[in-house]
Formats: sequence, structure tokens, C-alpha cells
Amino acid sequence: MSLTLADILALPGLESMRLRAGQAMHNNPVRWPYVAENSSIAEWIMGGELVFVTGINHPRDDEENLLLLVRQAQQRAAAGLVILTGPEYIKQIPQSVIDTAQQLGVPLIEQPYSLKMVVVTQAIGTALVQAQMLGRSRQHLLEQLLEGDVQSLDSLLQRAHSLGLPLTTARQVALLKLEGSERLIEAFGADQAESILQGSRERLQRALQQLLDTLGQALAPVCQGEHWIALLPAVARNDQQRNRQAMQELIEALNPELAPLRLYLGLSTEGHGPARFAHALHEARQALVAAQSFPERLGVCSFNELGAIELLGAIRDRSVLDQFVNKVLGPIISDDNRHEPVLMPTLEAWFHESGNLALAAQRLGVHRNTMSYRTQRIETLTGSSFSNPHDRLNISIALLIWRLSSSRPARSTA
Repeated sequence: MSLTLADILALPGLESMRLRAGQAMHNNPVRWPYVAENSSIAEWIMGGELVFVTGINHPRDDEENLLLLVRQAQQRAAAGLVILTGPEYIKQIPQSVIDTAQQLGVPLIEQPYSLKMVVVTQAIGTALVQAQMLGRSRQHLLEQLLEGDVQSLDSLLQRAHSLGLPLTTARQVALLKLEGSERLIEAFGADQAESILQGSRERLQRALQQLLDTLGQALAPVCQGEHWIALLPAVARNDQQRNRQAMQELIEALNPELAPLRLYLGLSTEGHGPARFAHALHEARQALVAAQSFPERLGVCSFNELGAIELLGAIRDRSVLDQFVNKVLGPIISDDNRHEPVLMPTLEAWFHESGNLALAAQRLGVHRNTMSYRTQRIETLTGSSFSNPHDRLNISIALLIWRLSSSRPARSTA
């Protein structure tokens, strides 16, 4: 369970704190309070902090400096910005600062100096500890259901009720993965990359929680390393499509902000009760693999869109699939490993364009005659014929397995 700005403003003794801007973001989760003592906060916060600006150690009556802090709070995904006002230091918050915070969606809170910081930080710290303890209990219970670690479902449901978890609503499981930490390290170095990664995770956590709140009957997302599991309400017939659309819009909005990190999403079928959460998560995992492996899916896939992939996923012995790929495609995979890898991309383009050589050549940026030569070489090496329906079926299935392999990055034929 996260402690939100709204929760903090409702704490006993903090009634004099007022939300002046960013009201739409009042449910931002707060990770920890941080008192800013420098003219800049960008290098001192990692995301999720509630930043307090007192003006005591560094004069803050400079309007431009306050505007800078608002912008940095937005850039670093701070939960919000608290400005202390009174006769001695910051007399009032300039209207330009309020307007900028509203425009950027940064919650801006005014706190009178008469409200002592020790009272505020003690109240927030106590509430954070309580919220974290409750949140861990809730997450552990949800993880038990998602992992199928259930000895007595009735007992778990009774405990869920005591923890305030609404599990009577049917759910659809969404599994998100945030990829690209290696690219961050290569681009920025380990220390800076870690800071960027933490900020990105905070931004994702916040956006996901806000989406879940709008869908109703919200359960906090379960974070497991680079994965997030969201249990979306799915009661009505059209809820599955609504959930898919909402999650896809979330990913499309976040990916440009998170680059070079990237989000992928797998969705289960709809309408699962607690007893089937583990099954729904298994469906979402299969859909996520497809979302990562097939660029044409734009990073999103639902289990009911898998088609033949669902059948392949039912084969538990991976060696059976590997042997089939080697039997059908082994010669051209080996040829690509020895030379410039052109035959497998050619095969992908040929199937993507339903055997149209001209379009496939255009997709790869080569001459049609080059495409024709390559397809003939593929037929020679594999002993298969593109004109034979049985051979085409075998090749397409082998290609599907090859693209799903976790041992290689997904290739784009665009």
C-alpha cells in the first residue's frame, strides 16, 4: 500500500497544509519526505519524494529559483513540492510558480511556518511505516494467489478481507516488463543509469496506479524486479477491450518519456477469480513473450490473440521445439552465422508480405532479383519449396518458434 499526498494532507495535525496546484495528481504515492537545502534538487532526489522547501538555509524568495524547483520536481518524478511560507523567509508563493506547477502536473502544497517541520516529518514518517507494513502484507497475499501458493483459499480470502483487498471482483491480469537497463548503463554509466532507472520506475508506478484508480476496485500493482503485475477489473463483457485500450494508451504515453527504456505488455483473458490468478498470470506471461518477440504487435499482446503460439506454449519440453527448428531452418541459420545474416530476415519478410517478392524486397530495401535469389537459396539449403503448402506450414511454424526464442533479441523486418 502506498501513502499518497491525499493521505498526508488528511493526517491529524496537518490540516493547515493546502494543495495549491496539481490537484489531479493528489494520489501520487510518497516514498519519503526530503528537505531541500540547495538551490537545485535534481541531483538529490530519485523520484517519489515529497520535497520541502523552507528557504532557511538557502533564500527562496527568488521566483526563478522556485520555478526551477518545480520543473526539476516534474523531471525527477517527485511526488510533490511543499513550500513553507511566512513572514521571515518565503512570504508567499508567486502566482507564476502556482501556474507552472498546475501546467506541469506537479502537486504544490503550501505549509505555514507555524506548523513545525518536526511535527510534519514525524506524522509522515509514522504513516509511511504503517502504510509500508500494510502494503507488504497485501503484496505478499496477492503474490501467494498469483504463484498458486494456496493451501486454503477460504483462509486467504478472509485475510484479504481484513486487509481491505477487494478480491470479489473478477480480474484480468496485466504483466508489464520494463526493458533496457543495459542500454542505460552503456549511455550514462552505472551511477547515473541507476538514478534514471529509479526515476523511471517511480514514474511507471505512479502512472499505473493512477490508471488502476480510474478503472475502479483498484488493487496496488505488484512489483517484481523489472516486472509489474496489475489486476484489472473485468466484470462486463466489454471490460477486456477497455482494459487493453487503457493499458496500450498508458504504454504509448510512457515509452517516449522512458526511452531508451521500453515497456512491453502481456494480458490474460478476462474474468478470473482469486482461485485462477496463477492461471491468468501464466496466460499473461505467454502473451508478454509474444509482445516482445513480434515488433508488429507494437509491444502489446493479449492471450486470446496468440493463435498457434498458445499451442506451442503447451509443449513443456523445449528440446522438442529446438529440434524442430533445427530440422527445418538449421541450414539457413548456420549459413547466416557463417556469413552476413540475410537469409532469416529474408524469410521473415517473405512471410510478412504473404509471399509477395516485390513487397518483401521493398521491406528489406533490396532489389527484387536479390530477393528472388535469396528465396531460391533458402529452398536449396532446406530442401523445402515455397510452392508446397506442407513445407510452407513447417517453415512458418519453425520461424514462429525461432522468433519466440528468448536466446536472441527480437528482429524487426520493418
